[in-house]
This record gives sequence, structure tokens and C-alpha cells, in this order.
Amino acid sequence: MTKHPGAEKWVPQQGGMRKVRAELGNCRGCELWQDAEQAVAGEGPVRARMMLVGETPGDHEDKEGHVFVGPAGHLLDKALAEAGIVRSEVYLTNAVKHFRFERQGKRRIHKTPAASQITACHPWLRRELEIVKPSLVVVMGSVAAKALLGSTFRVTQERGKRVELPSGLPAVATVHPSSVVRSEEFRRDFERFVDDLRVAVDLLGQEAV
Repeated sequence: MTKHPGAEKWVPQQGGMRKVRAELGNCRGCELWQDAEQAVAGEGPVRARMMLVGETPGDHEDKEGHVFVGPAGHLLDKALAEAGIVRSEVYLTNAVKHFRFERQGKRRIHKTPAASQITACHPWLRRELEIVKPSLVVVMGSVAAKALLGSTFRVTQERGKRVELPSGLPAVATVHPSSVVRSEEFRRDFERFVDDLRVAVDLLGQEAV
């Protein structure tokens, strides 16, 4: 297996989010850039109090160059609204910045990033955290959990609870919205997802006290 250098050498340590966005497309830290249309940067206020971290861009995100604009993004929008969260006031990003997929005919089907790709891309996420300095992070899905909370963390066991990143930053883990889109128990799982987001809202209020 080819060893990839990781993103460290491409991540600017000086300058703000504009510099990060400008340099992201040059990253060759893993092989995913070869097949993806583009790297997809995070979006939102650079001083957002809440940061939401997902997995990887999907087909829609890869084509449009924006985070959470596909079916999972539309569901996330509805869940945020029900939880009382204004999307334009939070910072949204992914643990991995390039779309990983396999082809089935003409379709590009999402494929979960490998552990090596999550690790290679982590310097970008770490830099986003350094710039935004959120008061709380919502960790959505197992890939984001591996990136931020370690390989032994289990979202199914810890979802909806206050946890801490290794830095001590408060966080709430929940499922990725794409799993709700695919759920056979949609209403139940959507409500559980909204409940987890409400926990994050409550914790954010406590952090402000």
C-alpha cells in the first residue's frame, strides 16, 4: 500500500480561513484528490460558537464545491431548524475534504474514507478548529468521531451526551444525517437526531454562563 505524506505540508499555519480555503485545493496529502472534482472547504462564520463536523463530501458537494448541499444536507437543514439552530450561524465542515467513491455504471457511490485518509486530512480540520475556536463541536458520524475522538469511540453508545475532545473542548456526538436519510424508521431516527442537536444547543447555552 502506498504511503501518503498527509496534509501537514499544505496546511497554512499563518493567515486565516481565506488562506486555508485558497490552499486546500492544492493538497496532495492522500490519493483522493486524483478522482474527486475538487476539495470542499468548510463554510460558516469564522467565529461561530458551534462547529458541526461530518464525514466527507458527497456527489453533490463534490460537483458544487459546497458542504451539505445534497440529500443529507437538506435533512440537516430541517433538523437544525427544528432544534432552533440557524445554519448561517454555525460552521460546517467535514473530517475529509475530498469525495471518496466507487463507480457503479455512471453513478458515483459514496465510499467510507479509510483510516489512513482520515489521518492524512486531519491537519486541515485541526487548523479549522484553531481558527474558528468554537465553544462546542457536534461530531456527526463514525468518520468524524474517529478523527476527533479516537478509533475506540462509539457513536451509538455515546450519542447525545456531553463528551470532550482531547483538547478539552466540549462536544456532542450524533449520527451522520445521511444515515437518517437511509433509515427505514425515518421519523423515529429524525427525531433522535434533532434531540441530539437540542442537547448541543443546551450545552452551548451552559458554556456561555
